[in-house]
Amino acid sequence: MGIDAVSIRAPRRERSSDPLWSQAADSILEQIESQELTAGAKLPPERELCAQLDISRVTLRKALSHLVDQGVLTASHGRGWFVAQPVAAREWPNDLESFTTTAHRKHMRPSSLVLRQAVEAASLDEADRLGVPAGTPLLHLERVRLLNGVRIAVDRTIIAADLVPSLTTTDFGTASLFEALREQGIELSRSMATIEARSADDELAVRLEIEPGAPVLVLDQTIHAPDQRPLLASTVEYSGERYRLRTTLASSNDTARR
Repeated sequence: MGIDAVSIRAPRRERSSDPLWSQAADSILEQIESQELTAGAKLPPERELCAQLDISRVTLRKALSHLVDQGVLTASHGRGWFVAQPVAAREWPNDLESFTTTAHRKHMRPSSLVLRQAVEAASLDEADRLGVPAGTPLLHLERVRLLNGVRIAVDRTIIAADLVPSLTTTDFGTASLFEALREQGIELSRSMATIEARSADDELAVRLEIEPGAPVLVLDQTIHAPDQRPLLASTVEYSGERYRLRTTLASSNDTARR
């Protein structure tokens, strides 16, 4: 279906007591869920949407903003409104799980574009982070991570090159780094991580195929062995519109008794 052929059905007002903006949002959502509107599809211009839905611009904006908040639509300044790509929800921080394992658990297809796979001497900062002498050979692995062909994140990882020499020639377009380490008997025990929100710079925007300034979620982590020795360090920049981290918080017994 071409963009010009997209038509949004007006809500059946007589059958609902919901606010008009909510009915309009539901009407758009129904066509997305039925795949009449597929991921990446552009909605008609706002003037056409107002006519099709028989609502005002203010009501339309409220409906569209609600769908953006729900992760159903995305807005691109100057370009319009689009059906959002599927978002992978990652349980965090219940376990130390690879991107590949998470994808399979969510019944999605993982893949990677390898941007860099090279051995270089550790800088002072890199050496300090991994607890090795400066100049130690490190494997620098940089990948664009994809789910079902959609660019989700850029992953930059460093690891001592002599830990598993075969990693320098492993095809990480399909291979999992975690699995490659575990196959060599290297146990990953725990991760010390920080998460923060940033805006995509021009280079990241190109690699993720998003707009410059779009929100990204940055996960910076160091993964340790059972003896507390740092094994690898990584910085992963996720597209904020395509990936979510979700966790469950529960009160302690002490808190529950207050």
